[in-house]
Amino acid sequence: MIEIDPTVDYVCKMLLGNPAHSRLTIHFLNAVLRPSSPIVEVEYLNPIVPQEFEADKLAILDILACDLLGRRFNIEVQRTNPGWLPERLTYYVATQLVEQIGQGDGYHQLRPSIGICLLKAALFPRHPDYHHGFRLRTAGGTELTNCLEIHLLELPKYPRRSHNELVVDPLDQWMDFFSRAYGSQPAQVRQRLSSEIFDEAIGVLEMISRSPEQRRYYNARLKWELDENTRREAEEAARSASRAEGLAEGKAEGKAEGKAEQIQILQSLLGTSVTDLESLMTKPMSELELMIAELQNRLRNRLS
Repeated sequence: MIEIDPTVDYVCKMLLGNPAHSRLTIHFLNAVLRPSSPIVEVEYLNPIVPQEFEADKLAILDILACDLLGRRFNIEVQRTNPGWLPERLTYYVATQLVEQIGQGDGYHQLRPSIGICLLKAALFPRHPDYHHGFRLRTAGGTELTNCLEIHLLELPKYPRRSHNELVVDPLDQWMDFFSRAYGSQPAQVRQRLSSEIFDEAIGVLEMISRSPEQRRYYNARLKWELDENTRREAEEAARSASRAEGLAEGKAEGKAEGKAEQIQILQSLLGTSVTDLESLMTKPMSELELMIAELQNRLRNRLS
């Protein structure tokens, strides 16, 4: 059984950001993008170096690469749906575009900057498609430029298939691999995904499983992910508690202000000096209620 989950960022980078397995990256990019000029070679701009990887530190494990035409790619995997994901993806792709030219360079030198995110969650739950491709176009479909492009792949939307069903489409093959390889028998994965490229991908998972050092990196990333999710949940709980406290304080303040204004009205009806609002707001609620009761009693006695 395959014991390594390819959606863990370290594993994804070993699969798609590893110069030793560039065939996997090329196959994946062509499957997602289906470019008119197929990608035949890639250069890794931040290749993973296992000897320098510190498993217990928060490392950046996105995959940055470019091809012979100068197209730049940022591949990442997200196992949760973090806040502001669309904005963050846009920022990364725009940054890749800006970094291509320096002072004195011309805009004609810009090459497409493309972001690809494998998301183990549904960002667009109302849309059945698992693959969303975003470009700069008008509402009618007229393209402004191909310089910015983002592809989002929602893994939970990939339709589940039987172990005996052959998966032919290249993108479906990668979606199946990332969605179902973990916990499956290698033979089952090979049977569904007939392309030999997935023999290599399965080999990477098996290598990580067998190597004590690689397994340590893998487990460290899982632990970091758990700690990070716990931290985010704690922060969100604290924010929710703070919001609730603020609302409660606002309601209490509003109630106190209403009581104070009621006192001023009663004092005015009685013809006595009216206490300023600021002074009344410093008094506890019980004292304000007592003042109201006394003023109401005085007013009733005067009217009787």
